[in-house]
Amino acid sequence: MATTINKQRVVTHLLEAFSKPTESEPDPLPVLEQFIYGLCREDSTPEQAGRAFKTLKSRFFDWNEVRVSSVREIEDALAGLSNAESRAQRLLSFLQEVFEATFSFDLDGLTKKALKQAAKQLTRYQAADEYIGAWVVQRTLGGHSVPVDQATMRVCRRLHLIGEEDAEGARSHLEHLVPKAKGAAFTDGVSVLAEDFCWESSPCCATCPLNADCPSSQVGTESATRAHRVRSR
Repeated sequence: MATTINKQRVVTHLLEAFSKPTESEPDPLPVLEQFIYGLCREDSTPEQAGRAFKTLKSRFFDWNEVRVSSVREIEDALAGLSNAESRAQRLLSFLQEVFEATFSFDLDGLTKKALKQAAKQLTRYQAADEYIGAWVVQRTLGGHSVPVDQATMRVCRRLHLIGEEDAEGARSHLEHLVPKAKGAAFTDGVSVLAEDFCWESSPCCATCPLNADCPSSQVGTESATRAHRVRSR
């Protein structure tokens, strides 16, 4: 396993290779919308999630119209995301649960609560998971949190930033490696790396900007070299 210094160097290189410069930080979304965006964002890239979220907001008059729509209608709006039907069902469940509890679609009262209390309340929704809770904490509630989905787990394990711990353990470990100010950039960068190079099967290691930093890539290269030598004898 890589040392902490080596892990921090890998994090730095990842941020340098995949962070997109922005003129200014966008205003955070309201809590409810950030939850919905997080539902779109899990195991997708910023561009994919952004398109789906924009389609939801443009195709429906408001969140109440989304709530009373069919799963198929929501699924169509989420086209381009993996598991679109499951996401649509979770979105409808979330909006219904919020509406039944508050008769509104405003969760911004959570911003006035202590961070741990707000995060705990978020994860009580049936549609919530570890990723969405961490996402809202990172993007709207101002806490230091690194959302971990399957793509993040895959990339960070191959880079030896984490071991075989579960998502909660991986998140805790990454929060010690990634500075709070770089949390959002790291989350987005890992997603782009997973989408463009670090695929689940047959990853494109040869052209990956982190090839020299990735122990898994080096192992693959060494194995291929040994196999070539055997065949050449």
